[in-house]
Amino acid sequence: MKARVIVTLKNGVLDPQGKAIEGALASLGIKDVDGVRQGKVFDIELGQADAETARETLKAACEKLLANTVIENYSIDIA
Repeated sequence: MKARVIVTLKNGVLDPQGKAIEGALASLGIKDVDGVRQGKVFDIELGQADAETARETLKAACEKLLANTVIENYSIDIA
């Protein structure tokens, strides 16, 4: 079973990497970019066949390692 976990900063949390990317895009002549928020994507393969068990496993992984839940949100998509 394959899954994708997307981790993004919560609204209101400053994103210095996003600002740096936004500035770099402008310096490269790419216009009309009003904002950039940087995040992380994890593509994970699981040995579990049950989607609900896989979701619980991934939730535990996010809570313990993949996301800093104080400042980040995460979403889980199981294929």
